[in-house]
Amino acid sequence: MPTPPSAPAFADSRSCGLVAGTYLQPLIEAAAARGVSERALEQAAGLPAGALSPLPESLAASDYVRLLDVGAQLANDPQFGLHVGERVKLGTYNVYGLILLSCRDFGQALQQTMRYEALAHDLGRSEISIEGNIAEYRWHSAFPRASRHLADSVFTGIRVFGNWLAGQALPPVHVSFAHEAPPDRSEYLRIFGPDVHFGAPAHVARFDAALLSWPVPNADVGLYPVLQQHAERLLKEKQRAQREGGIVAQVRAAIVSNLEQDRVRLPLIAQELHITPRTLQRKLNDAGIGFQQLLDATRHELALEYLKQKNLSIAEIAFLLGYQEQSSFNHAFKDWTGMNPGAFRDQLGN
Repeated sequence: MPTPPSAPAFADSRSCGLVAGTYLQPLIEAAAARGVSERALEQAAGLPAGALSPLPESLAASDYVRLLDVGAQLANDPQFGLHVGERVKLGTYNVYGLILLSCRDFGQALQQTMRYEALAHDLGRSEISIEGNIAEYRWHSAFPRASRHLADSVFTGIRVFGNWLAGQALPPVHVSFAHEAPPDRSEYLRIFGPDVHFGAPAHVARFDAALLSWPVPNADVGLYPVLQQHAERLLKEKQRAQREGGIVAQVRAAIVSNLEQDRVRLPLIAQELHITPRTLQRKLNDAGIGFQQLLDATRHELALEYLKQKNLSIAEIAFLLGYQEQSSFNHAFKDWTGMNPGAFRDQLGN
């Protein structure tokens, strides 16, 4: 194995976002397939031991970008970004991937990508535009000084996931990368087809706008309202935590993201925040609130919001709030408000 490289300092210092652990998984798998362990990645990227194993709930976006480069060097793989993108799966995109699976067509899927990709990563943002019969997908990197592995992994991941979503290989499209052409373009041609270009002003894919009307086979459109509501709440909590900072906002965001998975116990939230349960309890106490109090307050606030949504049933709301039985939600809601959820909704006129 090559000598571990030093961690490059190319990340844009203004970018301080996160990458979900699920989005990190393809990078770890691509490295492992080339004989590079999590520990080797940690050491080369300057991360503490255990930062990648077990898989963290999230990782700093700048660390992810660094891992792409050190992974390529350790694996001696000049096309590492492409090979990371090829390992993208449904779960890679977190809840936002499930939303894509519930979209009626590719046009809606791309619209949802623009809205919710921040739930998977803060590496950049997508933009879609249509002029005549040509659609253009443009990706704006949050790390413009990063190596080509970042854009390569993003575009390949979209291509691979798009093929999976369509249930067939999508037609080749025009792809332009802002980075310079590598000496060997064969992997790009294999993945994207013959119309691949380099040294462009931006990272762009252009294709026939008719592709936007392609249906998503086996899409469960009935799940969309529930998943969309959950994603909206996750997005708001993430934005709130970034805006407010502080332990209470961080714990609230972690609670919301883990409710439906029944992972809202204090030790699990502490593990996600990379602190000990005792430290988390102390920090919350210093902020004047206990963990159970914050959990109940968060559920109460979410319940009031969800009950305003006519397209959500009481059972679906109970699921979103992490209750295994609707009766448990009914009991808790009556403790909070003095009435059951159905009566409260009737009072709202919903």
